[in-house]
Amino acid sequence: MTDKYMGSLTTEQQYLVKLAAERLKEEFAGTFGPETIERFIAESRDLLEPGATVTVWLPILIEKFTKDRLRALARIEGRAVTERPAVLFLCVQNAGRSQMAAGWLQHLGGNDVDVFSGGSEPASEINTMAVQAMAEVGIDIRTAFPKPWTDEIVRAADVVITMGCGDACPVYPGKRYEDWELTDPKEQPIEVVREVRDDIEQRVRALLASLEVPAAL
Repeated sequence: MTDKYMGSLTTEQQYLVKLAAERLKEEFAGTFGPETIERFIAESRDLLEPGATVTVWLPILIEKFTKDRLRALARIEGRAVTERPAVLFLCVQNAGRSQMAAGWLQHLGGNDVDVFSGGSEPASEINTMAVQAMAEVGIDIRTAFPKPWTDEIVRAADVVITMGCGDACPVYPGKRYEDWELTDPKEQPIEVVREVRDDIEQRVRALLASLEVPAAL
């Protein structure tokens, strides 16, 4: 990977991104070539770096985001044979509602469902009240981070759940769409965020039932 893909990352961060690329090349060997993985690494850096306020974590976020995008691409190109449904949660900032929903779906659906999330205008960090509320029910979303939606992730999703992003949310023919009207937890007290959390749990359980995916107790 040449340095032209590294933007304004420090020398140490560039090294960490190169290590991440090598891990992804090993993980996706036989699925994607090195050039594809390097291109996705570069694109993910370009998408995440402008909104990053704490750049020390950028190499980790770039790796996670690239991995999600490659998983999605493998689905739509038929390179990953799976019967698991894929669900994408979309909101504006990808900092509260969609992150809590993704956390619930991962917790309740486990390995029986692929979970993605994104935002039309990603925030610089996840909502701390959302993190606290989810931690109270034993779900850790501290490592989640706001990110934009990308073409391959939307195309890979069987179900797209929108949450207040309106016309900014992408619409692709042939997909199942649902719009969940939920209070935005941004700048809300913890009591309100807990209500949103519990509302999302019930919606996610209903979603799993509709997909015929058993929910964890």
